Amino acid sequence: MTDEQSGAPQPAGGNALPCAVVRKRRTNVSLIWLVPILAAVVGASLVVGSWLQAGPDITISFQSAQGLTAGKTPVKYKDVVIGKVDKIRLSGDRSHVLVKVALEKSAKAFATKGTRYWVVRPRIGLGGVSGVDTLFSGAYIGADTGDSNAPEDEFKGLENPPAVTHGEPGKSYTLHADDLGSLDIGSPVYFRRIQVGRVVSYQLDKDGKGVSLAVFIDSPNDRFVDASTRFWNASGMDVSLGANGLKVNTQSLATVLAGGVAFQDPGGPHDTTLAPDGASFRLFGDETTAMAPPDGEPQYIRMRFDQPLRGLAVGAPVEFLGMNFGRVVSIRMDYDEKTQRFPFIVGAVVYPERLGQAHDKLLALAKAQGDNADLSHMVGKLVEHGLRAQARTGNLLTGQLYIALDFLPHAAKVHYDPDAHPLQIPTAPGSFDKLQQQMADIVDKLDRIPFDQIGNHLNDSLASLDATLKQVNGKTLPALDDTMHDARRTLGTANDTLSADSPLQQNVGQTLEELQRTMRSLRVLTDYLGVHPESLLRGRSADPQPLERKPTAPVHRSQP
Repeated sequence: MTDEQSGAPQPAGGNALPCAVVRKRRTNVSLIWLVPILAAVVGASLVVGSWLQAGPDITISFQSAQGLTAGKTPVKYKDVVIGKVDKIRLSGDRSHVLVKVALEKSAKAFATKGTRYWVVRPRIGLGGVSGVDTLFSGAYIGADTGDSNAPEDEFKGLENPPAVTHGEPGKSYTLHADDLGSLDIGSPVYFRRIQVGRVVSYQLDKDGKGVSLAVFIDSPNDRFVDASTRFWNASGMDVSLGANGLKVNTQSLATVLAGGVAFQDPGGPHDTTLAPDGASFRLFGDETTAMAPPDGEPQYIRMRFDQPLRGLAVGAPVEFLGMNFGRVVSIRMDYDEKTQRFPFIVGAVVYPERLGQAHDKLLALAKAQGDNADLSHMVGKLVEHGLRAQARTGNLLTGQLYIALDFLPHAAKVHYDPDAHPLQIPTAPGSFDKLQQQMADIVDKLDRIPFDQIGNHLNDSLASLDATLKQVNGKTLPALDDTMHDARRTLGTANDTLSADSPLQQNVGQTLEELQRTMRSLRVLTDYLGVHPESLLRGRSADPQPLERKPTAPVHRSQP
C-alpha cells in the first residue's frame, strides 16, 4: 500500500520519514467482571454489617481454661447466647489465663462494672450436683449483670457459680460466728425444717476472731426474719439422753452431710419488726443456746480453790442456785509461799442478765441504797449472806466437776473487796471434798486403833476359852449327865404318883367331892339366912302344914 492509498499526510521532502497515524478504537466491557465485583460488594456489606452489629470486646481472667475453646465456647445469660470466646492466652506471670470474649451489640450492658462471669461445667459436691447439661453441650461461660452503668472491659472470673443471681427476689443477711464449722457456700437455710435460703459467701473477720457468713432468704419467706430472729448452726445431729430416753434431732439428711443453718423466732413477746436487707445476726452453735433468753453483757470473775480440781475442765458450767450462770474459761495453778501449797485460780465468764427479774431487782435495790449498780457491789451483799463458790461433782461416773454459787448457812466470814479487778468470789470446800476429808479422818482414827494389842488379847482370851471348854467337856458335862438322869427318874416317880389310878389321885378326888358338898350346903344356908335373918336369934321355925286342895266345879262353855 502506498502513502497515497493510505491517505496519510506526506512530508515536504522526498526523503522524509512517514508519520504515525493514531486511530481511535471503541472498547466493550466483558460481563465476566460483574461476578467478582458483586462478591466484593457483598463481602464489604457483610464486613460493614458485622462491624455495625459487633459488641464490645472484654477480657476475663480465670485460674485455668479447662473446658474453654477459642472460637467455640459461648457466653450465655439465662441460656441465651450473648457472646463467644475469641481468644485464650496465658497471663504474663503465667498464674492465670486471659480469655478474650466478643460480646454481641445487644449485650453491651454486660461490659459494665459489677458484672460477674464464671465457667459452667459439671460439679458434684455435698451441696448438690450442678451443670449436668454441659455433659453433652460442653462447658460455657455464665454471666450475671449488676446495677452499675460504668463501662468495664476487664473482669476477674468466679471459680464457682454465684449462689444468688442479680435481681433474684429476697434479702441478704450477715451472720457472725466463732468458726465456720461444716458450713459451705450453698449450704441450705431452714425455717421450720423447710429450706428457704442458702449460704452465699463467708470470710474471716478483720480481727481474725470470727467468721462472717452471708445468707440469702428467698422471697416471700424473708418476711419471717425480724429483729428478734435467732439463727443457729443446724449441722450434724443433736443427741441427748434424758429421763425420756434417747433423742436425736436434725433438720434433714442434707444438714448431716453438708451442714446447714436454721432460724426461728423466740417464744413469748418479742420485737416483730421486719429485718432490713443486710441486717446482722449472731449465729449460735445449737438450737438450745439460740432460743435461750438473751445473755446480755458478760462479766469476768475469778475464784481461788485450795483443794485439787481433778475433773474440772474449761467449758464446765457455772451455776447459781442450780441455774446456768456462765462457764469456766481458764484454769491455772498458783503457789502460796506462806502455806507452801498450790492453789488453783479458776476464771469464768458469767451473764448476770440470765437471772432475769432477780438481776433487775438487785440492780434497783442497789440504786435505791445509793450503791454502785455494778456486779461487784451486788455480789458483796450476797457474800455477807453466805454466798460461796464450790467445786461440786456433776457426774459420779466420769468425775466431772462444775462450779456452784450457793449460800452456805454456816460459812465463815471472809474479807471481800468490791473494788478488786477482776471480781474475786470467795470459795468453800465442796460436799464431796468434805466427804473425802471425813473419810481421811476416819482412816486416821482407824490407824490409831491398836489392832496388834487387841489381837494379842484376843489370842489370850481364846486360849483361856479353849481351856475352859476342855474342863467343861471333861468334868462338867459328865456330872450334868448324871444330874439329868436323876431328874428323869424323879419326873417318872412324879408321873406315877399323879396318874389316875394312883391312891393319891383317888384321895384327891374324894376330898374334892366332899368340898363340893360342903360348898353346896353353905350356899343353901346363905340363901336361907338371906330370906330369914331372924333365925340367927330365934332359930329356925317349923315348916307350915300343907293346905288341902278343894275340887273345883267344871266350867261349861256355851255352843255358838
